[in-house]
Amino acid sequence: MTNPWTRVRKKGAVVLMALLCSQGATVLPANAEATLRIGAIPDQNPERLNRRYGQLSAELSDTLKVPVRYVPVSNYPAAVSAFRAGSLDLVWFGGLTGIQARLQTPGAQVLAQRAIDAKFNSVFIANTSTALQPIISIDGLKSLKGKRFTFGSESSTSGRLMPQHFLAQAGVTPKQFAGGQAGFSGSHDATIALVQSGSYQAGALSEPVWNVAVKNGKVDPTKVKVIWKTPPFGNYHWVVRPNLDQRFGKGFTTKLQQAMFGLTPTSERQKNILELFSAKRFIPAQESQYQPIEEVGRQLGKIR
Repeated sequence: MTNPWTRVRKKGAVVLMALLCSQGATVLPANAEATLRIGAIPDQNPERLNRRYGQLSAELSDTLKVPVRYVPVSNYPAAVSAFRAGSLDLVWFGGLTGIQARLQTPGAQVLAQRAIDAKFNSVFIANTSTALQPIISIDGLKSLKGKRFTFGSESSTSGRLMPQHFLAQAGVTPKQFAGGQAGFSGSHDATIALVQSGSYQAGALSEPVWNVAVKNGKVDPTKVKVIWKTPPFGNYHWVVRPNLDQRFGKGFTTKLQQAMFGLTPTSERQKNILELFSAKRFIPAQESQYQPIEEVGRQLGKIR
């Protein structure tokens, strides 16, 4: 005779699978309970993300002595939804998505950040054919009115939320861009490509992603340039679910945090991981650092 509890569990698994499929998350096998599942907002191209989180998964698995798997998602909201549903245990969120995830998942904790995340910057870039000049104050953002302008993802902190916040301070709304709206490239590196090609005349993105693209020769300075750097704000951080000690043993969350803090350029793999994160180290972070982002998110209707 079939155990009725087994039938309930199977039914629940089907419901969860349907939910995650509809929200763009990768569906995990039923035996994934013993695996630490890490994820991230897809803010760059998949090849770079697979290298970054594949190497990190291997490093954490060796350090923590548990299986670790990177589970990609299709978009920013899917990362938040998968974390809330419990199919992701540890996620690299931006400032806005991290707040959304914690508000939707009671007990979730901020685990760590990079030093650059405490004082993060976005850059505004322009195609050189526009003849847009460097902007020396927020008020200078008015020069973007009437231009074809693109943000990154709609839920990106450095590619949309804070750039739109600073534009608003200058009295510029998306309706004042060419066509009566801004575009959304989907990711930071896509924003660079679109502005460099001339598909859009200007855009906004993460400064570290811009710097990496310049370093790797992905930017043609004769076609695209930085015209403004924003004031600093809090951004990326690791957020962890509240039940890991129950699944992996007492003190596991602390061990996971210490494993993050212990990443240093002392081994080739750890060096590569930090380089892929544009980081020197991971450091402690506090929820209070992201309060200004929450306030802006509520002002712009991204948090309710």
